[in-house]
Amino acid sequence: MDVDVELVLAVDISYSVDEEEAHRQREGYVAALAHQDVIRSIQGGPLGRIAVTYVEWADTGFQRAAADWTVIASEEDALNFAARVAAAPFERGHYTAIGSAIADGVRRIDENDYTAPRLIIDISGDGPQNQGLPLESAHALADQSNVVVNGLPVISENSGRWVRPVEVHLEDYFRNNVITGPGAFVVPARTEDEFRVAILRKLVLEIAGAMPSRSELDPANPALEGLGRAP
Repeated sequence: MDVDVELVLAVDISYSVDEEEAHRQREGYVAALAHQDVIRSIQGGPLGRIAVTYVEWADTGFQRAAADWTVIASEEDALNFAARVAAAPFERGHYTAIGSAIADGVRRIDENDYTAPRLIIDISGDGPQNQGLPLESAHALADQSNVVVNGLPVISENSGRWVRPVEVHLEDYFRNNVITGPGAFVVPARTEDEFRVAILRKLVLEIAGAMPSRSELDPANPALEGLGRAP
């Protein structure tokens, strides 16, 4: 089936993400997927439909689809997909294998039954890679399949239960090491409100295929204040 976008939502649930943060991530995506701004962006495309899957990842061998590939073309489709994400069993992994998560996303795009002009992996996480496929190798796979990787770094003062604190500027790390492909971008999130806004804004930009300005990538931008508060 032809769609406007094939989108992998790849969400870090390693132990560097504390339990509250992990649930907040899922709740943020669920709220965004059912938001009118996202639905309008989907319906505004040439075909008016996208294919999306929601994957939670951690260790090298831990990539699990909380909701498998689904076509979203209507508010009902979006709400049903969001409900499946919300109801999926919650599991955790130990390490942060970003490269392996990217490779898994590329494989899911290569092997699905959809065709689209834009192929995107939307990857969130709260720390640098500490296990798994080297990011250079993951980028090569993504570039070979014409997949764009965008990043949502979750910036927290909490270093997690299972890892030692790492001195790294996470937004720069994602920009320099995680994202790849034409027009790839990073939207950081620091607070709960910023996180909801960041997810929503990022999805709208990805679905619409817009090239964001620097101000549009800052969830603290007052112009974006109304986003993410209420569907």
